[in-house]
Amino acid sequence: MTVSIDRSRSLEELERDRWPAPSPDATRLIATAHALRSRPVGTLTVEDLRLLIRQDIGLPVLLPLAVEVLRDNPLAEGHMGEGDLLRAVLTRTSAVWSVYPELARQLTFIVGGLSDLSPAKRGRAVRRRRPEFLMRYRCLSSSTGLSTEDAVVLAVWPGNLG
Repeated sequence: MTVSIDRSRSLEELERDRWPAPSPDATRLIATAHALRSRPVGTLTVEDLRLLIRQDIGLPVLLPLAVEVLRDNPLAEGHMGEGDLLRAVLTRTSAVWSVYPELARQLTFIVGGLSDLSPAKRGRAVRRRRPEFLMRYRCLSSSTGLSTEDAVVLAVWPGNLG
């Protein structure tokens, strides 16, 4: 999936949606998200992408950019540690992945290439987190058309795989 995004434009410009200024008593998170929406998307850092994606802000623009980063560095990190961008991307709801099934397929390959996702670790994670796993697996497999194996990979990640 090739998406043409003018990286010199901000989310506000690309989405044609300018938010009102945050209130003076807005939290740091809200103030930061507002400020990031006015910056050119090509200048956003891994941390900026992580923060906005975790808040479900600008997903049509930012998810393809994040997948591009993850292709080069699956464990790209912002302020929350190694792999935090991947975690932010993969923890979007099933409704998001039903809109972006090609991105979900690309993420399958990215996650599948991580050496710490051995079949044994996947199995342990499934047993430990069975209710959460089943919910995520059902959402992913039904909304994206992924194969069983690919949906298992995405449903397990992120989490304690050790």
